[in-house]
Amino acid sequence: VQLQASGGGLVQAGDSLRLSCVASGRTSSSYDMGWFRQAPGKEREFVATISWSGSRIKYADSVKGRFTISRDNAKNTLYLQMNSLKPEDTAVYYCAAGYSVSMGPREYDYWGQGTLVTVSS
Repeated sequence: VQLQASGGGLVQAGDSLRLSCVASGRTSSSYDMGWFRQAPGKEREFVATISWSGSRIKYADSVKGRFTISRDNAKNTLYLQMNSLKPEDTAVYYCAAGYSVSMGPREYDYWGQGTLVTVSS
């Protein structure tokens, strides 16, 4: 499966952004999906994950209450609504697909190319 992330950009602290990730290829499979991010000089970190049905969702503590993950399986699209953005949210955001609602990047088999989010103070 191929993943294409989009929606990043330069915003000010307190603003909102919505990231999208469109899946193509073997989209008939029931993938769980997640968002990760990587800031300059740091390791890739978990942001949020959602099961195929949407019934199971997990968030990193750092984004809980500000970010919302969702998906539209009819459109093969994963979303990340990011509100109240902070400068520390600046990173390249990656979407991923796998067979586990996991916070570990190794549990995901497919990755998008990333979209850059920059939050200025």
